[in-house]
Amino acid sequence: MASSGASETMAEFFRMRTIFAVALLGLAIYVGTDPFHLSPIARFPDFKPYAVESPPWSQLPQLRDEQNRLQKSEIKFLNEVQGPESIAFDPQGRGPYTGVADGRIMFWNGHQWSEFAVTSPNRSEELCKPGANPMANIKYEHICGRPLGLRFNKRTGDLYIADAYFGLLVVGPQGGQATRLVSEVEGIPLKFTNDLDIDEEGIVYFTDSSVVYQRRNFIQLAFSAEPSGRVLKYNPHTKEASMLLSNIQLPNGLSLSKDGSFFVFSDTCVGRLKRHWLKGPKAGTTDIFANLPGHPDNVRTNDKGEFWVALHCRHNLYSHLLGQYPGVRKAILKLPIPTKYQYSAFIGGRLHGSIVKYSPDGELVEILEDSEGKVVRGVSEVEEKDGKLWMGSVLMPFVAVY
Repeated sequence: MASSGASETMAEFFRMRTIFAVALLGLAIYVGTDPFHLSPIARFPDFKPYAVESPPWSQLPQLRDEQNRLQKSEIKFLNEVQGPESIAFDPQGRGPYTGVADGRIMFWNGHQWSEFAVTSPNRSEELCKPGANPMANIKYEHICGRPLGLRFNKRTGDLYIADAYFGLLVVGPQGGQATRLVSEVEGIPLKFTNDLDIDEEGIVYFTDSSVVYQRRNFIQLAFSAEPSGRVLKYNPHTKEASMLLSNIQLPNGLSLSKDGSFFVFSDTCVGRLKRHWLKGPKAGTTDIFANLPGHPDNVRTNDKGEFWVALHCRHNLYSHLLGQYPGVRKAILKLPIPTKYQYSAFIGGRLHGSIVKYSPDGELVEILEDSEGKVVRGVSEVEEKDGKLWMGSVLMPFVAVY
């Protein structure tokens, strides 16, 4: 009887071991093949990750807003504007103007929103009708347009637009169909036009975040950190565009200094502001303006010459380490884990609002946060006007004011 019992036990052991081995093999095949294409890079066979040369973790700013002051912000225009990336006021102080997810630029006249301009020459009213959330129109952005950075020429009143798909455009003070100014630079098409600023002579400086990925594939661009981004220049007098800087990992926001001697731009993957000198003995050179506590989106200069920077997210140790080891990053991204969960891990677990202010010399002056994402769950840009901070977000259905 004992011998029979032992044999049954051994048989059960081998049976369970076989089941476990088959299950493990099946899991390995599932993970390796991702048959349902759940991985963020499953549909990108040419995806290649690059190392991010960030400062050591110990050297990154750790200052936090312990009071979460952004939670005191007022939420305005809830569900009236979807994904208001950039906030602008015209030379007469009217507005705000903002670009939204369906491709229109909207104007607030103090009582209601109205359509001010569109960027797409092939706009379809059926495909481009306002969606229910900021991501509802992403499938048709290449048809409808997606206006991102907005800037007024203070002398002429013309509105210059960085549209992610249609390049650099301008529309007159009366609005309407915007005119495309630049669609390629030095023979390379604009793939992801992002932000801009204009100097006193009307020269436009703008960013092209990637020549590989379009905005609708922003997450894959951020995951790859590929270095094809450019900072560009457009001269409206000669109607010529030229390249100032190249080989950047996702250049994003851009803003001129108050005196026009330099501009700063967001080096998003690395998490810093870089400064490019336009005047003086350093003209034509580029240096590090500030290492940031997170990954920057747009940057705007206030009347004092200080720089407000919207952070897409704070640094976290997980994404920091994966930035240094692209092979490990790709292996994790190949796992059949849906994009939203992979993205959530990269930004630290949840959406959160964080903005920082720097002095004209690159010193950290102030940080405002909603680290819990209770009120302000994301910020793409901060525009300071009349003592208030107007905050737009490509991910939110409102404008926040602090």
